[in-house]
Amino acid sequence: MTPRVTVAVVEDHALVRDGLRLILQGEPWIEIVGEAADAAEAFALVGRTAPDVALVDLTLGDVDGVPLIRGLGVRYPGTRTVAVTMHRDGETVRQVFLAGAAGYVVKGASGAELITAIRAVARGERYVHSTVAGGMVADSLRWLRHGQRLSPREREVLRLLATGRTATDVGRTLGISAHTVRRHAANLAAKLGLHGRVALARYAIEQDLMRDEV
Repeated sequence: MTPRVTVAVVEDHALVRDGLRLILQGEPWIEIVGEAADAAEAFALVGRTAPDVALVDLTLGDVDGVPLIRGLGVRYPGTRTVAVTMHRDGETVRQVFLAGAAGYVVKGASGAELITAIRAVARGERYVHSTVAGGMVADSLRWLRHGQRLSPREREVLRLLATGRTATDVGRTLGISAHTVRRHAANLAAKLGLHGRVALARYAIEQDLMRDEV
């Protein structure tokens, strides 16, 4: 039997809220704890009801939903958010996951896919709508899974290699051998699922790691 999951709906269009409610009410294990039409209502609702999952529209009037997702995660870390949006571009997907979302569903998805997303997120997993599960999403999830596990030395090596320096140059800068630099590069490739200097450099730039360049 599926454990009960409490869900909050954050959506400014009443018609869309009605549709989401009908989908969710069709699942006996889902309990809708409330609905919110703007950011202020969302914070109040989540703070009052502590839902397991919050479905968050990325466009609440003129409000960007990404900062809202980030804020909900900071204030209420026990609630996992799922972005529900029309946007399919990689940069939006990337920003949503970096803000702390656990799921991403495109409006127009089937009710079954939305339910699958809620079930996965409630289990502690991440969920990405099938139509946007491409390269940028993969990069974002690699960062979420592995980026925080890079050691300070690996970060230094990554930043320096991304500037085009050789292993010998990097070793000289850091006071280590070229062999050690190559070993760090191999560890980076294994952790991040990236291979080759170009891929590592692209990753460092996309994740803004060059800001702290040595």
